[in-house]
Amino acid sequence: MTAAQTTLPFSPGAPTPYVHGYSADESRRLNDQAGTLAELLHGGTAYPPGSTVLEVGCGVGAQTVHLAAASPGARLVAVDVSEDSLAQARARVPGVEFRRADLHDLPFPDASFDHLFVCFVLEHLPDPGAALSGLRRVLRPGGSLTVIEGDHGSAFLHPDSPHARAAIDCLVRLQSAGGGDGLLGRRLYPLLTAAGYTDVQVRPRTVYVDGGRPELAEGFTRNTFTAMVAGVRDEAVAAGLITPADFDRGVRDLLRAAEPDGTFHYAFLKARALRPE
Repeated sequence: MTAAQTTLPFSPGAPTPYVHGYSADESRRLNDQAGTLAELLHGGTAYPPGSTVLEVGCGVGAQTVHLAAASPGARLVAVDVSEDSLAQARARVPGVEFRRADLHDLPFPDASFDHLFVCFVLEHLPDPGAALSGLRRVLRPGGSLTVIEGDHGSAFLHPDSPHARAAIDCLVRLQSAGGGDGLLGRRLYPLLTAAGYTDVQVRPRTVYVDGGRPELAEGFTRNTFTAMVAGVRDEAVAAGLITPADFDRGVRDLLRAAEPDGTFHYAFLKARALRPE
């Protein structure tokens, strides 16, 4: 099954395709990404013992494992609509309550949770603002929401390559055609404020890779970012966005940036906000 034939793992009624698909390779990429970036993305996120935390769109549990490790005394509930993904998550992270649920119709009473955690979900939704507004219902007044998103427009590399930039743009355009937004990170502040949250703080979490960081070159440049771009090759070519030769050149140039004399940069945006009292 191609990405264009799949539906979102957290909104079964929505027509938006999950551009990365649900293959075993994608599961590995998500786990590689979460492991490589755990300190960067999860630093500063820990919930007190006895608090209730909801992770929305947990997928295969790639982020859940780090949430659970950082907050062992919290009660963690994680939801997704893909039973296959949830089965992987349950096997990976014991002690977490995993439930099948759509983020647009959560089966929880009002103000059920002290904290919400949403990572790499909004970029795939046709109306992320409406999703954020709806999530406010299950968050108690004064409770916190943490959101993490990427922004593919923040990627740059050395040696620079127009072919690499064109391949990245294919991913952005395919996601946009499906109703998502691969540039959503830059929109977090206005989305959260418009959705009625207060005390909104958005900070960049930057990945910079050079020859002195070979573990990031392998874990992020190669196995996370380039693998993500390479995964849309067939869809990009079929859509007429690029030729096979040009796309393959772009992937080779992204891999070239992971060599000892290359560099790569990418920015994630992490936001924290509160539901008004």
